[in-house]
Amino acid sequence: MEENQDYETIDLLELLGVLRQHILALLLTTVLAALAGFLVSSFVLTPQYQASALMIVNTRQDTSANVTSDQLTSASRLVSTYSIIVKSDTVLNQVIANLGLNMTYETLASKVEVSAVDETQVMEITVTDPNPDGARQVCEQITQVAPDAILTAVEAGSVKVISAASVDPDPVSPNIPRNTAIAGVLGLVACVGILFLRVLLDNKINTEDDVTKHLGLTVIGVIPNYENGGKR
Repeated sequence: MEENQDYETIDLLELLGVLRQHILALLLTTVLAALAGFLVSSFVLTPQYQASALMIVNTRQDTSANVTSDQLTSASRLVSTYSIIVKSDTVLNQVIANLGLNMTYETLASKVEVSAVDETQVMEITVTDPNPDGARQVCEQITQVAPDAILTAVEAGSVKVISAASVDPDPVSPNIPRNTAIAGVLGLVACVGILFLRVLLDNKINTEDDVTKHLGLTVIGVIPNYENGGKR
């Protein structure tokens, strides 16, 4: 038994026409959303600052001898291992105690990032905090505490500071231009989506063209609306 099914087709020209009709609403929504993103980024979100330091990893404690390429390769591989030790509770709890910080190990660990620099034997320690001086102090303490902890845990190799902790005077977040642009785009997309949904979900006969399009009938007459004395 065959059933006839009518499929609703999407008229792209109709959708574009809807966008043209509501161009002012689209522009206004984009501007308001971008303004909201700018205000939130400027006055609501807390600026975050970063302090960083560089440390070099060696596979042996005696660095006076010549270093071979195999030792450099081994040292670069040790960076990932040493980064785990740097972020361990042994190191960070000692940093908390030395600075008298009122925070837990988990809180401080979330502020610390350790990564290899271009897959070399140099690792970068980065600390993010709303207080730029606080970020610098934590980063500096990590470079002081970490070498002894690494030697105790690994019992080989050495770690030395090659760039002392320094703080970027400019906040790394929030990125006001990026957040403003993203908010504007999201506002535009949301407005376009709402307009499209209104068109796709509208099953009413609004114009003479809708009669022909949806019912397949020819319009032979139109009854106009008029108002007389406040009565329609």
